[in-house]
Amino acid sequence: MTNATNTHQGFDARLKKIDRNRARLANGYSAKVTRDGLIVFRPKRRAQGFSVRGLVFLVLGAFLFKAMILAHLGGTTYDLRVEALRSGTVVEQAGAFVMQRDQVTNVIAQYLRPFVK
Repeated sequence: MTNATNTHQGFDARLKKIDRNRARLANGYSAKVTRDGLIVFRPKRRAQGFSVRGLVFLVLGAFLFKAMILAHLGGTTYDLRVEALRSGTVVEQAGAFVMQRDQVTNVIAQYLRPFVK
């Protein structure tokens, strides 16, 4: 009976290893052909850290968002609303700092104004 138990435990261990490998491969894999012609699949590594490209898109999106609001509301109304944020809570003051007008926002808003109005 001990031999059958050892064989069964070894079989379970192999099944668990196969399941773990399939779970890792489900997130993406790359295939490589070895010298002897065997095709080996390896899981793709996760990207570590932050993406510079994602950060650039986030900043550009923020400028575009500000410019759309500025083009839609106009300069005077936009400035009044940012001033109202400055007198609010800490979170609103942080929002006012981010939403304040700058040269980039003004230039983008000038290009967007004919399309928004």
